[in-house]
Amino acid sequence: MKVKRSRRHPRLKVTADGQGVVSHAGSRLLADLAEGSGLGKDLSAALAPIVRGYRRHAPGDVLVDMAVMLADGGECVSDLKVLRDQPDLFGEVASQPTAWRLLDAVDADLLTRLAAARAAARARVWAAGLAPSKLTLDFDATLVDLHSDKEQAAPTYKRGSSDPSVGRSGGFGC
Repeated sequence: MKVKRSRRHPRLKVTADGQGVVSHAGSRLLADLAEGSGLGKDLSAALAPIVRGYRRHAPGDVLVDMAVMLADGGECVSDLKVLRDQPDLFGEVASQPTAWRLLDAVDADLLTRLAAARAAARARVWAAGLAPSKLTLDFDATLVDLHSDKEQAAPTYKRGSSDPSVGRSGGFGC
């Protein structure tokens, strides 16, 4: 796959002198792959119905940044600050309120359009020869010991809590 020079992200220079050391450099590779595949542009085109006027951050790029943040171990929108705090590596990253406004505007119709945009980018990448010969989905679960004093709450088969409201995080927004 031929990748054009990135306009969105700063140019990188790799050295072994210990100067300019950055963390999360592997995540930058994921961001570059998304950009090279045209994913951000496809997502922005899918989100065109909600775009009114000029935006500092293209909506597709905001979604790509959120995906990179999640792949890097982020758990909520506020974790975008990890990317935003490294402008020499990731360029300009949208603020938390900007990301929230975008997420809030997405409805069922836009989700369908976004799925088609992801499929188009994936098809381009695979057509360029990067299709996996084998795709393995490995699902794991982590059991978390919980306790509930709620009425009729009983241990499950694995001795955890059967109360579904116990132990849940605040969701994507933290």
